[in-house]
Amino acid sequence: MNKHAFSSAEQAAVYRVIAERRDMRHFCGGHVPDEQLLRLLSAAHHAPSVGLMQPWRFMRITDGELRTELHRLVEAERVRTAEALGERSDEFMRLKVEGLRDCAEVLVAALMEGREAHVFGRRTLPEMDLASLSCAIQNLWLAARAEGLGMGWVSLFDPVAVADVLGMPTGSQPVAILCLGPVERFYEQPMLVEEGWRTPRSLDELVYENRWGQERTTP
Repeated sequence: MNKHAFSSAEQAAVYRVIAERRDMRHFCGGHVPDEQLLRLLSAAHHAPSVGLMQPWRFMRITDGELRTELHRLVEAERVRTAEALGERSDEFMRLKVEGLRDCAEVLVAALMEGREAHVFGRRTLPEMDLASLSCAIQNLWLAARAEGLGMGWVSLFDPVAVADVLGMPTGSQPVAILCLGPVERFYEQPMLVEEGWRTPRSLDELVYENRWGQERTTP
């Protein structure tokens, strides 16, 4: 037994929350208590970050008019995306792609300005700031699922337009609009699978050994 390992029950809980996390689009209003929201944001803040730069910034949207404007921007991009999809346009337009009008909380996850000053771990891979923010979002997502709250990541928006609406400084960048709150149920499978949009690929197809495309022999 590895002395650093958590108990079997604790390990099972970790793997369960990973397996049952869903990108939620259907919410039922409700409320997220301040102390619970703070716990979730604290989980996000404990994410790993390259060079300990902590590039994440989270904006809580409590202004109803601002939430409406964000919804308008998402809807505009949804239409543009449908046009770009060509023959799958009608199918895409039938999908529910956000829960901005129904969720209890709206958060905007963004990258800070002045990121070019952080060189540690980013000299050849500057996109590691985005990777760090993504880790923070995933922490928030898993913590929310563990507490029985749904969360959805909305990426259908023009980042320049959203940055302008939120008064963000030059060089910063909105990455995700996060819908958070109580749900009636969690999807049994990812929603896009339930809706027949896409079939997920197996792990075996995506893990190589030694060389790109070479089938693994272990584990």
